[in-house]
Amino acid sequence: MLDIKFLRENPDIVKQNIKNKFQEDKLALVDEVIALDADARKAQQEADELRASRKKISKQIGALMGQGKKEEAEAKKAEVAQNAERLAELEVQEKELQEKVRKIMMVIPNIIDPDVPIGKDDSENVELEKFGDPVIPDYEIPYHAQIMESFSGLDIDAAGKVAGNGFYYLMGDIARLHSAVISYARDFMIDRGFTYCIPPFMIRSNVVTGVMSFAEMDAMMYKIEGEDLYLIGTSEHSMIGKFIDTITEEKELPKTLTSYSPCFRKEKGAHGIEERGVYRIHQFEKQEMIVVCKPEDSKAWFEKLWKNTVDLFRTLDIPVRTLECCSGDLADLKVRSVDVEAWSPRQQKYFEVGSCSNLGDAQARRLQIRVRREDGSKYFAHTLNNTVVAPPRMLIAFLENNLQADGSVRVPEALRPYMGGKELLVPNQK
Repeated sequence: MLDIKFLRENPDIVKQNIKNKFQEDKLALVDEVIALDADARKAQQEADELRASRKKISKQIGALMGQGKKEEAEAKKAEVAQNAERLAELEVQEKELQEKVRKIMMVIPNIIDPDVPIGKDDSENVELEKFGDPVIPDYEIPYHAQIMESFSGLDIDAAGKVAGNGFYYLMGDIARLHSAVISYARDFMIDRGFTYCIPPFMIRSNVVTGVMSFAEMDAMMYKIEGEDLYLIGTSEHSMIGKFIDTITEEKELPKTLTSYSPCFRKEKGAHGIEERGVYRIHQFEKQEMIVVCKPEDSKAWFEKLWKNTVDLFRTLDIPVRTLECCSGDLADLKVRSVDVEAWSPRQQKYFEVGSCSNLGDAQARRLQIRVRREDGSKYFAHTLNNTVVAPPRMLIAFLENNLQADGSVRVPEALRPYMGGKELLVPNQK
């Protein structure tokens, strides 16, 4: 959410930013919110004047009563009563106007970083860099569900009977591999100085609206019936929520946390053949990283965060690339975002396995996450988040890139301690 003062002083910048995000339907909101804000400030000014007047007149009444001037004192009391009625009206008006301003400000997009390319959708995202050499083996790479089933490691049919489409059972070596990747990612981030955390898996509505846009909320979140609770779509929501209504001493920054959680998403819409199996699902697990820092440090942290994911994937012998998300592909709260994509030998293309985002002070402003300088002054922190790994999608990349011609799967050295020392996983079905 933008600072209303910034919008008031820079309406043309805000409007151009809306155009850059191809959201022209929101242009009128800028002038509307400026007018509402002016009315709200006018009501507040009049209310403040009446409060000051009430205080002044109250002293006069006391003085008049002390002088025995009862009639004059009663006239002043009548004036106070009249002002009280007007003040009550203004307080209601002021509250209503401020709420209208807040609702509009919640849907006006954040100002994007100058480095963000201008484009309408993800088809116009820009490749930044490739890491590792993509390999196309001279043997067939089966669909990932078939690879898992060759190890008796996946049962989608049973899950469909139990929970419906978009769910799965992982078993045996595949389930163990899933847990191994999560554990390895946890230790990888701890070794890089992040504090490990397991957050609540449900959050209240005020946290939901603090960390994401209304459009994202509707498309993603599962609501708990009869409760002011939502299942988290990513642990970032819960982790950033940890700092709601807090004031952190500047010397304690940055806060660097890595969290494990299950994630739950509606995943609305139809998907193609390569998005069946366990690619796009309603339930998965994730290792996340979040940073709360000073505004001047957020750009540097943004670079560090996505590089952590690249480094982890390379230790597992998975080629990856990074994509700069264009303006039209950025969620409204984001200043900048880079996707990490893994190489798929089967599809002979890259696919998304993680996303790194800098949200500036948008989440902090909504959730009142503030920082106190040594001189006592306060400001809003910057927040960032990035996926470390999100299996089972990450397993697709792992299995395809480590599959051998005989159907076995090589276990990279970094992962072997988490797989009981195994160097090779051997299928039990053909």
